[in-house]
This record gives sequence, structure tokens and C-alpha cells, in this order.
Amino acid sequence: MILAGGRGKRLRPITDYVPKPLVPIKNIPIIEWQIKYLKNFGIDEIIICTGYKQETIENHLDVKKTGIKIKFSVEKSPLGTGGAIKKAGNMIDEESFFVINGDILTNIDLNQLAKKPNAIAAIELRTNFGILETSSDKITKFREKKDISDSWMNAGIYYLEKGILKDLPSKGDIEKTVFPDYAKKGKLYTVKFKNVKWYSIDSFKDMEECSLEIEKIIK
Repeated sequence: MILAGGRGKRLRPITDYVPKPLVPIKNIPIIEWQIKYLKNFGIDEIIICTGYKQETIENHLDVKKTGIKIKFSVEKSPLGTGGAIKKAGNMIDEESFFVINGDILTNIDLNQLAKKPNAIAAIELRTNFGILETSSDKITKFREKKDISDSWMNAGIYYLEKGILKDLPSKGDIEKTVFPDYAKKGKLYTVKFKNVKWYSIDSFKDMEECSLEIEKIIK
């Protein structure tokens, strides 16, 4: 399941004309890179949760030979990530499924993620800023941006069991509703990934940096 219903306001003015999933990275839309990534793990059926400019996404993929079965779950108004998954869940027959945010490009191993039920892929927290090491009020060392060890962030990729659908809100984000509840009850897991490539396309700088790496990330 690809969550691709957002407006992508931070990428305006591009997203005034095309939805975020069709924003190109090295002349290929994000959604096509994601489909290629999912196919690499043997996934042969995808549900794309759409909203903003959904016809443009459907029309684009209609003329592409993706080699994969694609269904669309269309939101008439924004439902949040939880509502989008719940709505699209009506189309799922399998007992478990992957969910990926529609702006994530990565080489995270989905086979590893699938080893735990209701699991969130986690990557080491990153900073894009220089790190200062200090003693009292003096700087002792200056290091460029780096991963922060032992601090983990949500990578926007989930492996969920179908039973979670009944607990999801009809409108609202899974990250603010079910995930905190499941975590409190000991029903939420994580698989940690070190030294992986991961990009969330939220800015023109993200587009530029990802375009330099994308062909190494998704082959």
C-alpha cells in the first residue's frame, strides 16, 4: 500500500501542476521508483491511496507497463494515514501487508521487516547540521552531519497484520492513534536498519540529493 494522497505543499510550485508522486527524480516519477522497489521484493499487487490530483496519477500509470497489478483507493477528502489505510484495507485479502509513505525512496530490506508482526522500519536518526562537541563554553570538536547512534526514527515503512484495520480511525493518522496505543500495550514492534539509503522527498534539496544516489538505491 502506497500512501500517496498528500498535496506536497513544500514542493510548490511543482505540485501545483502535478501530484507529489509524479515529481521526477532523475526524470522518473517517485511513484515509478517505488513500484520498482516493491517489485524487487516480489510484490505483485499494489494499492495506491490517492486524493490530490488522483486522475493524473491513474492516467500516468495507465499508459506505463509496470508489470504489476495496481488498484486505487481514492479519498474524496483527506483521511490521514490511519483513515487511508483503513479505507484501502477493504481491498486486502491477505493476512498482512506493507505500507510505505508516498515520498520515501530507500533500499530498506522488506524481507527483514516482514519477520515481525505490526512492525515499523526504523533508521538511525540523522542530522543535516554540523555537530559541536563542547567543554564548558568552548568548542572542542566540530563534525559534519552524521547519523546519531542509538536514536531511531520512523522510516515511514510498515508491515501490518490485517487485524489492525479494525482499530484504525476512519479519519486520523496511524502514527498518532493506533501506534501509541499498540506501543503502550506491547503490540508494536520495530526492525532496525543501519547503513541504509533513505530519502524523504520534502524539498528541492531532497530531490537534488536523492537524484545523485537513486540508481544505486533502487536497481
